[in-house]
Amino acid sequence: MPFLDKLQLWADERPDDTAVVVDGKRLNWADLRDAATLRQGETAATTVLAEPNSLDFVVAYTAAVAGERRCAVLDPLWPQAMIDEVTQRIGEAGPATGLLSGIGDELADGRPDTTFLIGLTSGTTSVPKAFTRSRRSWQISFDASIEFFGLTPEDRTLAPGPLAASLNLYALSECLYAGAAFHTMETFDVGDVHAAISYDGVTRLVLVPTMLRLLSERGLAGGVDASGVRSIICAGSKLDARTLEAARRWAPNAAIFEYYGASELSFVSGTRLAAGEPLDVGGTGIGGPFPGVELKILDDDGAERPEGADGNICVRSGMVSNGYLWGDDGQALRCFDGWYTVGDQGYVDSGVLHILGRRSDMIITSGRNVYPHEVELALASVPGVSAALAAGMLDEVRGQKVVAGIVPAYGSVTATQVKTGLDGLLARDKRPQRYFTLSELPVTDRGKVSRRMLLDWIENNDPRAKPLA
Repeated sequence: MPFLDKLQLWADERPDDTAVVVDGKRLNWADLRDAATLRQGETAATTVLAEPNSLDFVVAYTAAVAGERRCAVLDPLWPQAMIDEVTQRIGEAGPATGLLSGIGDELADGRPDTTFLIGLTSGTTSVPKAFTRSRRSWQISFDASIEFFGLTPEDRTLAPGPLAASLNLYALSECLYAGAAFHTMETFDVGDVHAAISYDGVTRLVLVPTMLRLLSERGLAGGVDASGVRSIICAGSKLDARTLEAARRWAPNAAIFEYYGASELSFVSGTRLAAGEPLDVGGTGIGGPFPGVELKILDDDGAERPEGADGNICVRSGMVSNGYLWGDDGQALRCFDGWYTVGDQGYVDSGVLHILGRRSDMIITSGRNVYPHEVELALASVPGVSAALAAGMLDEVRGQKVVAGIVPAYGSVTATQVKTGLDGLLARDKRPQRYFTLSELPVTDRGKVSRRMLLDWIENNDPRAKPLA
């Protein structure tokens, strides 16, 4: 475990079937196994990968987790100084515990309890935390996600984002475990992704909502046929009404999955919207517990909160990481008698988990706790608003004030229209004090919306964020 024994199986049973495709360049199962077997003889106990998407990346990653080796995947877009420092820290942490096996031998998985992956929390201004995962934790995760998403060996999965992002690295590993072909791109380009969907018979998409929206809207405008896509898996942020509606029209035969999880916890909860099922947009709910996951809401002292009351989202499962290699401040990943949390806040109502957001994102304005996620979902439901992002800006009177950036759905929208549209959707003491119209959503290189970037645009008078009249 987690996937090399399976890779051997697929290479023996289906050697000529496609295993991995990167921008049209392919490796079958036998070629991938043979290339990784050769590479492992040159691979150290711990490998640091900071490379863009390529077939060579896939081979190097596969070899880097053979036996009881460990692999750390870094974002190649990080500043070189940060890559160097993280690499140095990993080296100082030493090799994996226990005897290193498998060097020069047949490509095989190490003992289930050994570490195979060093994960890095995202960050561009300070050294990210590093956590470790056992082989067993991902094998349990694979079994759960394959069951929940209905992944089969006949599927062709396209994850067009960077493999340095955990969403896409997991999708690659899950496909190698399941015996399903995995497709990705060297860089994300809407036209190239559309071409891959059309010509490679892609049946399954794994991506963040901003990518799904671009693909769906431009696919509809350009007449790109996505009727062969049977499932769409989204994570990173909740799907807004416009993205969901466009995706349903563009890929009418696809079941749309949303899930909530964290790098340190793996999967927590998820929901499935079957093809043809009426759209139910808005709200903070994101399904029930993922297979194999127990879920509770606990306060900061570890006491269970009553149904409907918010607190720390806590899980108990075999998918949880081992903890931090460095950077543990005692707060990022906490444990209450076997129940783990990363500090995300939420509540459970009738078996459905509702996500309020990260405690660190919480805005405290005039003594009132406001979660940006609540504000954004309400704004996205206002007629004329295509998408919205909220953040807390320093304020001498309130401590912080809520500000919001809005992408108009068509033409323009006024502040009065937005304020009127929020009636009945959001309490007045949670409403933004200032509104800005955005020419585009501020997103990171990984396709995730960034509240910090929104504040930077506002503070620096960036033309992409103009005050809303």
